[in-house]
Amino acid sequence: MKLQPLGDCVYRIPLDADPGEVGRGAPVWRGVRMGQLLGKALEAEDWDGLQDVVPFQQGVALYFREPLSPRREAELEALVETLLPVVRAADGSLEGGHTVEVPVWYGGEAGCDLEEVARRLGLSMDEVVTLHSQAEYGVEAIGFAPGFPYLSGLPERLHLPRRDTPRTRIPAGSVGIGGAQTGVYPLETPGGWNLIGRTPLRLFDPGRAEPSLLRVGDRVRFVPLEAGGAAWRVHAGGYDEGKGGLGGPGAEELEQAEHAVLEVLRPGMFTTVQDLGRPGYRAGGMTLGGAVDRFSLEVANRMVGNDPDAAALEFTLVGPDLLFLRDTVVALAGGSLAGWPAGQPVRVRKGQTLRLGVLERGCRGYLAVAGGFGVPRVLGSRSTAVRAGFGGYRGRPLRAGDRLPLGRLGWRCAGPVCWRLEERLIFPSGSPVVVRVLRGTHAHEFAPEALAGEFRVGAQSDRMGVRLEGVRLERMGGAELRSMPVSPGVVQVPPDGHPIVLLADAQTLGGYPQLAHVVSADLPRMAQVRPGETVRFEEVTLGQARELARERRRELGLVRLGLEAAGVEFLGKEGRE
Repeated sequence: MKLQPLGDCVYRIPLDADPGEVGRGAPVWRGVRMGQLLGKALEAEDWDGLQDVVPFQQGVALYFREPLSPRREAELEALVETLLPVVRAADGSLEGGHTVEVPVWYGGEAGCDLEEVARRLGLSMDEVVTLHSQAEYGVEAIGFAPGFPYLSGLPERLHLPRRDTPRTRIPAGSVGIGGAQTGVYPLETPGGWNLIGRTPLRLFDPGRAEPSLLRVGDRVRFVPLEAGGAAWRVHAGGYDEGKGGLGGPGAEELEQAEHAVLEVLRPGMFTTVQDLGRPGYRAGGMTLGGAVDRFSLEVANRMVGNDPDAAALEFTLVGPDLLFLRDTVVALAGGSLAGWPAGQPVRVRKGQTLRLGVLERGCRGYLAVAGGFGVPRVLGSRSTAVRAGFGGYRGRPLRAGDRLPLGRLGWRCAGPVCWRLEERLIFPSGSPVVVRVLRGTHAHEFAPEALAGEFRVGAQSDRMGVRLEGVRLERMGGAELRSMPVSPGVVQVPPDGHPIVLLADAQTLGGYPQLAHVVSADLPRMAQVRPGETVRFEEVTLGQARELARERRRELGLVRLGLEAAGVEFLGKEGRE
């Protein structure tokens, strides 16, 4: 069986389920079993670099830390080929998941669209509630937001297109209808589904061993209940009214930190604590997250003797003002600052204030401190998941008055700092930025010259994606797509024809056509483009993408060797919880 690349680090294994069985969820159960079997087999084979195994409606996606070599790809294809007969033989013998009852307050403030939904469908509100609550649903996929379930089985009489204009804020727990599916918003997010109710159940909680309450293959039944009544209070462990985020385990440790290294005087623009992200949770809809420019984070950490995955500060365009509470050493990579010694660590003294100011080049800067920042790990990572409201420092961007604890004490470097890294390793190149891409899954639905022009970076770009402006790309085909796995680097084309290049905080599933995939080696370039700059795509082969990734690894290896020769002693890896 030939694997289908979704970029140079992601593969899709398609399933051959009968589309006519979708109503009973048969493709879902096959996807779950495939995912379970592949996960166990790959763990037994000790597949180095495998981060996530994610079943979805049309197959299973495998996410790797780095591109596979041709030999390893062939080995993986052979393993999948041996597993397919096992999966088919097990189809009638394995369970398809658990049944979960979800209590719902229908209508009123919680279901603000119920009356409109009933009117558009030619039904009464009671009929809508009855039809919705008497059906049994299958969890086809989890994505869009952590824990968000795409549920099949919505009665045909309730099929209704999404809203023309998505809301900018949907309360956590909201139950909605979109097209032929229904779902529940686990977190406060934007969204375009029609809201008919709300549940007090917490569908995603980073403090649980299994953060996502639902898994692909589970069955769901909605149970109407009276808002504020006894049944509602039984589930009072759900969402706290007025609470903007989930917080997360270990947040109280910040109050007791004995080794604060700095205090934030002025936060700059969207300054957060980030590391290399939290792999292993994509199947529950949790994005990888972490630093948008992973290469720059690693370089900054290397310069101060840290493990490359140590927690550092990421800021956008404008850096923070920081008061240091102890002697230490810091280093900057990513965007460039006037007056900053490029490619070198800087010794700072207790009581000294660093005012980082506005970046001259690049979009994001990374400030590493020797020892890293000792914020609590949540789901194995110290990175900030802002949309979900956990991780980093209290699950949010930094504010004036915040004090960050040091992870490990000490800077170890023999002699004075008299070395400098090459500037190309520290700061991004100028505009236009040339970015290498692989052809995407739906490239054939666009004109051959769709990737040939130059695009301008839009002002609405953020950690979720770079929004590109310019010539409107027309899709040659109008069939609605089912959501499929996405990852940082995917170039999606929404209906307005303006591409979006997904970045670190992008959702795990997307329903827009995938025109191209930025190769992993060039994702740092996309992370550093500024609003108003131009981007040009250059198509390459999978083999070329692999070679570019190998060159990146060689560069990082040379950085470490050079720093060791200069006397930097690395503190060593702490390991993940």
